[in-house]
Amino acid sequence: MHTEAIERGTDWLNGAGLRPTRQRVALASLLVGDGNDRHVTAESLFEAASKSGEKVSLATVYNTLRAFCDAGLMQEIMVDGTKSYFDTNVDDHPHFFWEDSSTLTDAPADQLEICRLPEAPAGAEVAKVDVVIRLRKLSD
Repeated sequence: MHTEAIERGTDWLNGAGLRPTRQRVALASLLVGDGNDRHVTAESLFEAASKSGEKVSLATVYNTLRAFCDAGLMQEIMVDGTKSYFDTNVDDHPHFFWEDSSTLTDAPADQLEICRLPEAPAGAEVAKVDVVIRLRKLSD
């Protein structure tokens, strides 16, 4: 792994007050090492770590992604209630879910308008609104 990616990953962790363990730094470097935002699943991050030569278990990847979310470094996006994607862009923004490839990408937030939400039931408040727009490629 490149020194710049490791430094960027370490800074990302330190900025959230997370101890930069070897495994956290390795995963953080894969996630933010090039300065771009990522949408990953635990499985895709595990595969990327394995390809880069990192010795890390899938359970460690899941636990690390959870710690990154808890620290505010990432957000979890659920698709179908069965598949979790993790996004390094924590700003509120909509997503496209590409059904054909099972990938998640950012949708243009400036094109989304939510005019009104239903009132929350008594004793509750709206914590967050996730917008996932499902896409399917057109047949030729």
